[in-house]
Amino acid sequence: MKTFAILGALFSCALAQTLCDQYATYSNGRYTVNNNLWGKSSGSGSQCTYVDSISNSGVGWHTTWTWSGGDNQVKSYANSQVSLTKKLVSQIGSIPTTVQWSYDNTNTRADVAYDLFTAADINHVTYSGDYELMIWLARYGSVQPIGSQIDTASIGGHTWQLWYGGSTQKTYSFVSATPITSFSGDVMDFWDYLTSRHGYPASSQYLINMQFGTEPFTGGPATLRVSQWTASVN
Repeated sequence: MKTFAILGALFSCALAQTLCDQYATYSNGRYTVNNNLWGKSSGSGSQCTYVDSISNSGVGWHTTWTWSGGDNQVKSYANSQVSLTKKLVSQIGSIPTTVQWSYDNTNTRADVAYDLFTAADINHVTYSGDYELMIWLARYGSVQPIGSQIDTASIGGHTWQLWYGGSTQKTYSFVSATPITSFSGDVMDFWDYLTSRHGYPASSQYLINMQFGTEPFTGGPATLRVSQWTASVN
């Protein structure tokens, strides 16, 4: 029994990955966790991300941050990412996903969101695209997406404000009026809505990236804890 206890402890330690460098990542199987402090130069502060569990069946992680300055600038997007085979959006059957998360401090300026990119070029870099789809499950401190509100949509049993903005990269953001801390749905429902209602070119855009995480603007210390995130592209 002592041998099994030791092995269990070693396995847990192996999963306890700490990511504090600006673009530190950790991958195992289908999932990757990214610290991704891409906007840190717009303010001052710090952030580290920790991998709590990761396997082909899902990923759990948390990130702790404190940021100040540049009130309307995103400082980072710590996230979990799923590997996928790039497909035209029109050829995707479903994108099922589930997530459970919590924030220990909501007296901040931040959002919690899915982030997906598509591009006409299948070899486009995966950190941007021709189009971006964001699904904001929560926002704190009156932060707003890119652009302005153009619609209100009912998708997956929830009501969403739909925002649109951008020039070289066109961004659609579905924003929940109240926090959704446990979400289960099909992201294809959002693409289908954009295709039928807003002319999104699903037949010429490849899905190249899918992530879930948080965008802090200012505040903290605050910790987002993602107890479990799963996603797949079918």
